[in-house]
Amino acid sequence: MTDAENKLLGHLRTTLTEVDGRILELVAERQRLVEEIGRSKQVKGQATRDFAREKDVIEGAVDRARGLGIPSDTVEALMRLLIRSSLTTQERDRVSSEGRGSGRRALVIGGAGQMGRWFVEFLASQGYDVEIADPAAEAGREGARRDWDDGPLDQDLIVVAAPLVRSGQILETLAQRRPPGLIFDVGSLKSPLRHGLAALAEAGCRVTSVHPMFGPDTRLLSGRHVIFADVGHAGATAEARALFESTMAEQVEMSLEEHDRLIAFVLGLSHALNIAFFTALAESGTEVPLLSRLSSTTFDAQLEVCRKVARENPWLYFEIQSLNEHGPAALSALARSVERIRDAINAGDADAFVQLMEQGRDYLASRRPPEGV
Repeated sequence: MTDAENKLLGHLRTTLTEVDGRILELVAERQRLVEEIGRSKQVKGQATRDFAREKDVIEGAVDRARGLGIPSDTVEALMRLLIRSSLTTQERDRVSSEGRGSGRRALVIGGAGQMGRWFVEFLASQGYDVEIADPAAEAGREGARRDWDDGPLDQDLIVVAAPLVRSGQILETLAQRRPPGLIFDVGSLKSPLRHGLAALAEAGCRVTSVHPMFGPDTRLLSGRHVIFADVGHAGATAEARALFESTMAEQVEMSLEEHDRLIAFVLGLSHALNIAFFTALAESGTEVPLLSRLSSTTFDAQLEVCRKVARENPWLYFEIQSLNEHGPAALSALARSVERIRDAINAGDADAFVQLMEQGRDYLASRRPPEGV
């Protein structure tokens, strides 16, 4: 490359850096406008999310992109990312501004864990003075103790975010101490918690059960679900639901029995499917880097989901599989499905294979998610 070519390349790179800087400045300006819009919506009592407006924004950007010679899919992906960031900002501002916990105290048992930390931050954003109890709590940290039972339980709210079996034990012990505040667990499975929840209800405590259907890295609750299971104190369930009213989370109420029956498929089946997929790959002797060079769109998408599952807590995943009395039914359904696929292939039965594909297509079409980000 000649000196002139090097000089030109350097100039182009410098110009590109300047353009990137202007883009970032515009994104920052957009975020400021988003904050003002969010405050205006709060004053007017309007919902944070407006699907019709989102649709107009995306379609308008795509139309303009065509005139500028920019790929439509690139622009659509960019606008969806910006809208999601805007929603996150507005949701957090609304949660903070409504301040349901102002002047109140909360204790998160298991507050040093992943979901425990999420609830610590969530409650703090609502104005709660949050204490944590966790064996892994930092020594000397203000408002933290290692043993939850070693101190007062006079908080307005107690969240139990420990591992499942341990949570059941904690709930039973809490029933003996009868705390006056609202109490709820955040377990992804309710079978190991039933005795503790029943004991609290019998002791006259304000208790309910909650299951956030999202992980600890979740920032935006729009499109996420939070399940509430009433265990005999409707007022406690209503109070727990109120904590999420300022968010865009979808609230679902069901019984403990129904919860575990559905979770056997929603979590148990999906976890098992991905574990089976990456186990088959790991034991096949084929190198993943080699597969990635030959992979298809479907394989890449499945591999990415598997990577996320493989990074999760294996002990928690084992509890979800082994402690749910409805779990074996979901695993048996998975095994039967694999057998039917193998039987159809081994027998050369194209009709049976096509029937499975069409059955799945019809089922998935019937539960297509709503449009939106």
